[in-house]
Amino acid sequence: MAKKIRLGVIGGGGDSLIGVLHRVASHINDNYQIVGGVFNPDFDLNMEFAKEIDVPTNRIYKDFDTLIEEELKLPKEERIQVCSVLTPNFLHFPMAKKLLDNGFNVICEKPMTTTLEEAKILQAAHKKAGTVFAVTHTYTGYPMVRQMREMIKEGALGKIHKVDARYYQGWINTIIHDKEKRSSVWRLDPKKAGISSCMGDIGVHAFNLIEYTTGLRVNSLLCDFNYLYDDNQMDVDGTVLLRMGKHIKGVIRGSQVATGEENGLAIRIYGEKAAFVWEQERPNFLYMLSDTEPTKIYKPGHGYNSKLSLDGTKLPPGHPEGIFDSMANIYLGAARAIRGEKYNDGEFPTMLDGVRGLNFIEATVESNKNGNTWVEMEKS
Repeated sequence: MAKKIRLGVIGGGGDSLIGVLHRVASHINDNYQIVGGVFNPDFDLNMEFAKEIDVPTNRIYKDFDTLIEEELKLPKEERIQVCSVLTPNFLHFPMAKKLLDNGFNVICEKPMTTTLEEAKILQAAHKKAGTVFAVTHTYTGYPMVRQMREMIKEGALGKIHKVDARYYQGWINTIIHDKEKRSSVWRLDPKKAGISSCMGDIGVHAFNLIEYTTGLRVNSLLCDFNYLYDDNQMDVDGTVLLRMGKHIKGVIRGSQVATGEENGLAIRIYGEKAAFVWEQERPNFLYMLSDTEPTKIYKPGHGYNSKLSLDGTKLPPGHPEGIFDSMANIYLGAARAIRGEKYNDGEFPTMLDGVRGLNFIEATVESNKNGNTWVEMEKS
């Protein structure tokens, strides 16, 4: 087997869910070894956490700039090859930019940056660097999402005319109704989270899922946000109408105040011949609907699935796989790219997906601000 890829991790220390998700995902396919990083801005906590997860402390650095400086002193065959950026949103751009400028491969949490302008600057830096850049739109790693993509590509639905995606959560309900709490959490602070909370954090996943599975591009959109309180600067709920062609329409419904909802990402894609229905909380079931035939249910691990779907399936049929496996599939695709191996272009979201995501976020904010008007997205 090829030698493990040397991975550095920025952020994600302590009880961070994202940190656990990325670390477990990087280990699942035996392609990576965490050799260093900066898990926490407090150096003592940083070192303590490194010991807790058994990462050698000789390459745990006091801050990000020191990591870059010290790693570049090492021979190329020893230094970190790829860094996972798991910090709050406002740090994604400066960190990813410096990593690219210094020749590192990057795996970056979404949103890739906090503005479209930053995303374009990063895109130019990536083109110049020639390294691998993956954006962790995690849900693209699910086998049945990949199955949808491949079957749509082969014409299983015929001409698509309607897409309905939703992402409902309720976690901000415990925060938003308390003035002190909503004024202190970083996800509701534009300086740290960017210009959008709901669409920037979860709506963009629904947007990415639409473009990933259908192969279509959103041309324009109209958005209506709900802030719940006048002193709250960030959207916590919203609805977006989409145009993907003259006769191809769609909608994204997103909410972080959908009481009782957990992680309700779902997509329905309707075509002239059939339709697909998939829900993240029941990821092993892909439903194919028809006007003339009984509903078909596709499940992971069976020989009838596409090569891309089967490549992302690690267990025999009937053994549930979940979010860790989905993220692991993205890490697997990135590993192949880093090693220069052949890979399917659906194995991991790229820089272009990151740019499209920021374009979507800014367009929704502009549409809402303008009084719910149609806004054209840039062609890319």
